[in-house]
Amino acid sequence: MAELTTIARPYAKAAFVFAKEQSALAQWESMLATASAVMADEGVRLALDNPALGAAKKADLLAEICGDVIDETFRNFLHQLAQNKRLTLLATIGDLFHQFLSDEHQFADVELVSAFPMEDADVAGLVASLKKRLGVEVRVSKQVDPSLIGGVLIRAGDTVIDGSVRGRLNKLAEQLNSRV
Repeated sequence: MAELTTIARPYAKAAFVFAKEQSALAQWESMLATASAVMADEGVRLALDNPALGAAKKADLLAEICGDVIDETFRNFLHQLAQNKRLTLLATIGDLFHQFLSDEHQFADVELVSAFPMEDADVAGLVASLKKRLGVEVRVSKQVDPSLIGGVLIRAGDTVIDGSVRGRLNKLAEQLNSRV
């Protein structure tokens, strides 16, 4: 994984710098997400793995599947990736691009997972606390996972705060098992 990130980073950085110069950061993030989603399809991957297809044909095929979602500059980016045999890195490039964007705009994507749907006031309180703790703006996505039993699980990048009943029960079980 670290090797893929190392290889993908220059492409992500170049795309980010270009998109920033063109004032098209959101558009490029969207185009990268679309191309990554298309590349995640097993059928597309098999078609693009065909050794009979040249780099230009692979890029054209991917661009055709993406359709009007991508523009000419992104098509050129796909051609460059295809020529360097890096189309498979699109998801990693997209993740790195999003990371650069997050650093640039000082925000963090936070996932709130709760056992039950959360009230807007509760979410607002958590967002305020996270904003203070992380020191950046917070963009929240919410999920419901009944297996948590109660409480909330918060994921912000590499940081995980497990305030769920399931998490507490797991910790208690670990402590009890370590004493035996």
